[in-house]
Amino acid sequence: MDVLQQQIDAQQAPQRKTFGTFAGVFTPTVLTILGVIMFLREGWVVGNAGLLGAWIIILLACAITFFTGLSMSSITTNIRIGSGGAFSIISQSLGLEVGGSIGVPLFFSQALAVAMYVFGFREGWQWIFPEHPAILVDLGTFVVILLIASISTSFAFKIQYVIMAIMAAALISVAGALFKTPLSGEIAWFGSYPGSPENNFSGTSFWVVFAVFFPAVTGVMAGANMSGELTNPKRSIPLGTMSAIVLTTLIYLGLALWLALVATPEELVNNYTVMIDKALWKPIVLVGLLGATFSSALSSLIGAPRILQALGEHKILLRNSFFGKLSKRGEPMNAMAVTAVIVLLSLLMRNLNAIAPLITMFFLITYAMINVVVLIEQNLGLLSFRPTLRVPMLVPLLGAAGCFFVMFLINATVSLMSIAIIVAFYIVLLNRRLEAPFGDVRSGLFAAVAEWATKKVTKLRYDNERAWQPNILVPIESPKEVRSAYRLLYSLSYPKGSLKILGLSTGGELALLSKRLPDIVQNFYQEGIAASSAIVEGDNYGQSVLASMQALRAAFFRPNTVFLTLNETKSRDEDLAQFIRKAKEYKLGTVLFVPFEKVGLGLEKTINLWIGDRSPDWNMSMDLGNIDIAVLCSYVLKRNWEARLNMITTVVDPQYTSQAEEFMNRLAELARLPKDARTFVTNKSFEHYLNDAPHGDLNIFALAADDANLDKLRAMSGQLRSACIFTVDAGMENALA
Repeated sequence: MDVLQQQIDAQQAPQRKTFGTFAGVFTPTVLTILGVIMFLREGWVVGNAGLLGAWIIILLACAITFFTGLSMSSITTNIRIGSGGAFSIISQSLGLEVGGSIGVPLFFSQALAVAMYVFGFREGWQWIFPEHPAILVDLGTFVVILLIASISTSFAFKIQYVIMAIMAAALISVAGALFKTPLSGEIAWFGSYPGSPENNFSGTSFWVVFAVFFPAVTGVMAGANMSGELTNPKRSIPLGTMSAIVLTTLIYLGLALWLALVATPEELVNNYTVMIDKALWKPIVLVGLLGATFSSALSSLIGAPRILQALGEHKILLRNSFFGKLSKRGEPMNAMAVTAVIVLLSLLMRNLNAIAPLITMFFLITYAMINVVVLIEQNLGLLSFRPTLRVPMLVPLLGAAGCFFVMFLINATVSLMSIAIIVAFYIVLLNRRLEAPFGDVRSGLFAAVAEWATKKVTKLRYDNERAWQPNILVPIESPKEVRSAYRLLYSLSYPKGSLKILGLSTGGELALLSKRLPDIVQNFYQEGIAASSAIVEGDNYGQSVLASMQALRAAFFRPNTVFLTLNETKSRDEDLAQFIRKAKEYKLGTVLFVPFEKVGLGLEKTINLWIGDRSPDWNMSMDLGNIDIAVLCSYVLKRNWEARLNMITTVVDPQYTSQAEEFMNRLAELARLPKDARTFVTNKSFEHYLNDAPHGDLNIFALAADDANLDKLRAMSGQLRSACIFTVDAGMENALA
């Protein structure tokens, strides 16, 4: 029945028309890169930097996008890229949270870029028809672009073919000027950076000129944004993108030489329309200028809704079903409508200069993240990363570094703002607990870090007293054993400890353990505790626990403390006593929990730490004996419960009372226990003082491994009328470290 339903759904799903390399990637990428800056600012670049300086600027800028294009090409040959272009690439590597935090601002940037290109088109239009009202030109241009994009993507691409032909004719007209226009004379190889008319030629610098030119070479994602509608994206994106980058780089280099030949540096820095003025046939170059802005706006209006649709499809947004819906022709019409509204509102703002740098930053961060994805996957060395197009590690490294460098070169303040916005989106999406339909490499990334850390740890002393954290092994036969001790386990291990729950199937509890343990682990995980579980099948409870304790000694991140529960039934007393003795042999500390009836941990407001009579030797040293875990547990529980801590000791011989008091005060000081901890020293016997001691919701005692009289421990809990824990040190803990 499920197979039949899938077939029906597949037949009813919108059938998208797919595109090849030339139409889907090469054409939109070329038309987006060859834009207004080529026509109106490249001459200014050559006039300031000279021909050699301009070539260096062009090659440096194109190298960054070339490396980014290579990285994108490599990763797309390794994954089944879905819709959304960069969003899909980043999500499949670093997760939906990272992909969404990049994708949301990228969508808005792509949408607002439409308005910017429309403004650019209007400036060119008004140069021909200065009497036409600006607002009407903007709205009319946008309506035409929207109609073309809404009819179908196929129709929009056919329009782009016309624009491509116009651009080619414009470049031919420019090249033909060499046969008509007198050459300027000697080429100026090095420029003096006089500046621009806007700053009264007060001078500029190489990097300022570079920052002005760099937006010209962006647009390498124009084809990748169509990833969901490409017939073979693994082939089309690398081939179309890289060929477009190489071709446009050669065009920019050739135009720089042409400009240096046909005009003097003074002409180039004074006249932004020098390319039109020097062309063989001016009208076609002017139409090419208009076509450049028109095609860039059209590409952005086609790409932005596809990003929005992909975000909705993966439930990144609110009302995801609306945004993710496709029309019967496979077009994201709902996303297109929303994008159109955003563009219209931005057109009515009349000026995007304030946010224009932010748009550039989001594009650059996206390019940088593409490089970072490849860099991470290459370094992880996972078997899943086997792209058919491999690139040296230097490629994504230089690509990412170049993108971040250009960001802060253009505007450091706006760069930090854009990064902060993306981090904010990431935090919001992280709390959404998104579920991706695909795997990513985050687990591999953290595993690689853990493996590296493990190798480092193995070279150091495992019994490093200062590195001790409560990493607790909890052997159980039934899930209810964890539930009854849940609060205590949480309080002992939070925030940096860990829990390994060992389910022992010796009496037919296998099915129940298999069902409940993952839920219990998930509960701890949601509370911020690193928890894991395993099930061991065996015939004998005691032998199974001992075998597991022995096996875990070979683990890299092995537990250092075993948590046992002493119940009212005595069926396991012999095993528990053996565990306590063997744990010390296996370098494991012990925490034995004795619950009191149904009271549990009471109000979790008061903790009593009992220190045994040390008479006649109350001297303080770094070796506290067997009380380190008891002291450390007291501190952890007091902190997590925000409870009051009472430190109690009994001294039978009154002559040692002052020494005992001094020891208790020094212990509190050297163990860095909270200053509000109270000290109680009494000359009553231990057994008698149990009745008179301050009430504690939990009483903590140190226990000798060879003195585990379990009946006596139960009696103490009953006499105190509260839960108790009894600890045995492994010898690797130090409360004073």
